[in-house]
Amino acid sequence: MTDTTDDIAEEISFQNFDDDCKLLGNLLNDVLQREVGAKFMEKIERNRILAQSACNMRTAGIEDAAELLEKQLASEISKMTLEEALTLARAFSHYLNLMGIAETHHRVRKSRNFTLLSRSCDDIFSQMIQGGVSPDELYDTVCKQEVEIVLTAHPTQINRRTLQYKHIRIAHLLDYNDRPDLTHEDREMLIEDLVREITAIWQTDELRRHKPTPVDEARAGLNIVEQSLWKAIPHYLRRVSSALKKHTGRPLPLTCTPIKFGSWMGGDRDGNPNVTAKVTKDVSLLSRWMAIDLYIREVDSLRFELSMNRCSDRLLRLAHEILEKETSSEDRLESRSQSLTRSQIKLNNQQLPSLPTQLPAGADMPSCTECNDGDSQYPRLELPGTDYMPLNRQEGQGPSFSDSQFQDSGRSSSKSSENGTSSNGLQPAVTPRGSSYASSQFHAQRKLFAESQIGRSSFHKLLEPSLPQLPGIAPYRIVLGDVKDKLMKTRRRLELRLEDLPCEHDFCDYYESSDQLLEPLILCYESLQSCGSGVLADGRLADLIRRVATFGIVLMKLDLRQESGRHSETLDAITRYLDMGTYSEWDEEKRLEFLTRELKGKRPLVPPSIEVAPDIREVLDTFRVAAELGSDSLGAYVISMASNASDVLAVELLQKDARLAVSGELGRPCLGGTLRVVPLFETVKDLREAGSVIRKLLSIDWYREHILRNHGGHQEVMVGYSDSGKDAGRFTAAWELYKAQEDVVAACNEYDIKVTLFHGRGGSIGRGGGPTYLAIQSQPPGSVMGTLRSTEQGEMVQAKFGLPQTAVRQLEIYTTAVLLATLRPPLSPREEKWRNLMEEISKISCQSYRNTVYENPEFLAYFHEATPQAELGFLNIGSRPTRRKSSTGVGHLRAIPWVFAWTQTRFVLPAWLGVGAGLRGVCEKGHTAELQEMYKEWPFFQSTVDLIEMVLGKADIPIAKHYDEVLVSESRRELGAELRRELLTTEKWRY
Repeated sequence: MTDTTDDIAEEISFQNFDDDCKLLGNLLNDVLQREVGAKFMEKIERNRILAQSACNMRTAGIEDAAELLEKQLASEISKMTLEEALTLARAFSHYLNLMGIAETHHRVRKSRNFTLLSRSCDDIFSQMIQGGVSPDELYDTVCKQEVEIVLTAHPTQINRRTLQYKHIRIAHLLDYNDRPDLTHEDREMLIEDLVREITAIWQTDELRRHKPTPVDEARAGLNIVEQSLWKAIPHYLRRVSSALKKHTGRPLPLTCTPIKFGSWMGGDRDGNPNVTAKVTKDVSLLSRWMAIDLYIREVDSLRFELSMNRCSDRLLRLAHEILEKETSSEDRLESRSQSLTRSQIKLNNQQLPSLPTQLPAGADMPSCTECNDGDSQYPRLELPGTDYMPLNRQEGQGPSFSDSQFQDSGRSSSKSSENGTSSNGLQPAVTPRGSSYASSQFHAQRKLFAESQIGRSSFHKLLEPSLPQLPGIAPYRIVLGDVKDKLMKTRRRLELRLEDLPCEHDFCDYYESSDQLLEPLILCYESLQSCGSGVLADGRLADLIRRVATFGIVLMKLDLRQESGRHSETLDAITRYLDMGTYSEWDEEKRLEFLTRELKGKRPLVPPSIEVAPDIREVLDTFRVAAELGSDSLGAYVISMASNASDVLAVELLQKDARLAVSGELGRPCLGGTLRVVPLFETVKDLREAGSVIRKLLSIDWYREHILRNHGGHQEVMVGYSDSGKDAGRFTAAWELYKAQEDVVAACNEYDIKVTLFHGRGGSIGRGGGPTYLAIQSQPPGSVMGTLRSTEQGEMVQAKFGLPQTAVRQLEIYTTAVLLATLRPPLSPREEKWRNLMEEISKISCQSYRNTVYENPEFLAYFHEATPQAELGFLNIGSRPTRRKSSTGVGHLRAIPWVFAWTQTRFVLPAWLGVGAGLRGVCEKGHTAELQEMYKEWPFFQSTVDLIEMVLGKADIPIAKHYDEVLVSESRRELGAELRRELLTTEKWRY
């Protein structure tokens, strides 16, 4: 029940789409004929005809015939064995997935054929200029735009990752099939590839047999970056830059990126005990590792491309400095190795062989080449832990080896040395670690040989000419080789940190920030531009710089999220330990007084010796990890179920205390700054108080100064769509969210503080989902002033960003929608009467919704009987439990299974319940004309009604009724019938 169709309002031809559907459908039939047999295929086809005929009859209004066909269909299915029914369901499921792939591909294909795609940068920039916006204002607004898309691991993606990859493979094959130059043989091979993919899909288990861990979920998010966003970002930024240059005369600055990415995967611990401090740290390091690994690949390709010698004086000086540094380093290593005596290198009475006095056979080979010549008179030196590689200086040198290859080499050599011989059959030059060696002795030996580089550097010193003798260096390759060397050391350091091993790298040997990585890349770019090679600079090098500007050194900054009650429990434990009383029993003013006093102090609050329960220790450990990683790796700290100013100050205090403790242990300040603390207002009650809470916060001198000093005068506030909808119904939630945003913006304006609103939107309409463009354009005026954060959850991540082409389109839509909302804000309610009507509709709607869901004693039992809510809890689609607390009520049930359960029955109750009652109530009082005016002139009201209408179009009363007839006890079927009548009433009053 998701909607990603932001861009298909244009008139398009469906001929190619039909062709793709027929092709995939026929191939699936062929595969099924082979896999399940002709006899069962007859059953599948008979059931398909019955279902299609019933739908056609119902569409034509012939209800009696439709019911007869549906009963016959139900009878056919009931005669099947469980295994046959499963096979039937799988066949239809895979067919629908294939049709979805064809539809997505068709949308991508048609977007290529439009000269000016609606809502593209070119289209909207043109509209802005024609509408009176000056080129300078347009340029500045785009360059200052800050949009962050936050990917989350909400458990709504039912497809396994392996199936998602196969679907992507089919989409690529359909794309290839569109090429006009394919020969008959090419098409036959393509058909064979499609058959292989569909066969593999059919033979793959659709269900995960084990629950994913939070790290598994994080890997899935990182894979989206690698397979799609990594390719999409340069293309998207080129579109923005080209459109800007066309309409303003200036391209987008190279390091400017209107969109960045964040993540909750591995950081969202709200009600999920599986997300621990260690998980957060590992996921953050894993994200860094992935970023570095991707950069290494790009730099490798770039080194091959930039082979020219002509460069700026500055770049040439840097290249010479790198070579001189390498040469002097080799000289020092050689000098040190020559000064070592036998007594200095003797460990546990084990001597090393003497240094060679002449070059051995094969010395002309690269250092990374193993010499397995058994006739060599010199033993091969094994240097534990050494990964030294000289920079490639000239064209024609062989490829470099990665750290992992050296590791493999080390592992194989140590394996062979267990038998007393090295891999080349000789006695080992270095005695391997054995049980007789203490750990400290081994590490001393390892360090000694790693530093000495015996033999290796001396060979290269003799083979390579000194700096003045180099005939013609390739300066770009020298500089990029140094970049790659540092990247590889950075990657190795991250691997050691992931394994909790000590890291002895010098700070100069690795990258800690994106600015460090950008510096040599921009120098190369400026050099190419100054030498008249701008066409080269604006290719792969510009793309790499833009990737670094977008993804940084961490790929996606990780947000932390925890429920406010967990912080109160932690402060309870601390205040009781310090004999200060119980924090949670204090009133709000006393809490604020205590928190403000401690925040102004310079001493830590939490004693190192404090003993607390494991769940409290986990909260403290999370803040400690946040202090160690800092704002360079982490984004915001989100407080779910926030309701008071003290909830924010509590996190600020725990964060400050952890940073003091960590910096004291390290003997230096913590890396990066403090995390932004973001209150998340979710329930209707909390949304109504959001503005007051922000005003209270900003009235506190310490907090206001903290925001100005550490966060650039920027306050971030998050609003939740899912829980507010479950709490009061979709219509009331939408109106309360609208008012809360207005109030928060007004509160921040009163204190001259900038505000960024963070929208916690789900995929389905019942959880705040809907087309991106429509959602942004319907926000309150002034709430989107060039900045926006929004979540993309579960299945929507794959749907919107799974393919590079669709990702580029979605990124453009975000950019243009935010631009319009900034320069041409949507209209406010024209009259106060409109707001009063919304209040009345909301009041009636909320009362009707809550009377059914929370007040009716039969509803909970009906919900459990009529929906597969309990069974959904057994699906291994997410790492977190389906409930925040162990309770059977709707209140503690998460919004996702609540909406998911009703979606499965095609009743989609959370998205429409109460709406019909509210609209009927005001229309019966004679306000129909006003509602029609509101729909025409107020974007918020129009989008709210349109989304609900879309949901009503997807609801299927006969299917919901069938669930009731089969599953619900007779005493509760009347409740189901009453709800179906309410759905019909809602469909009537939407017009």
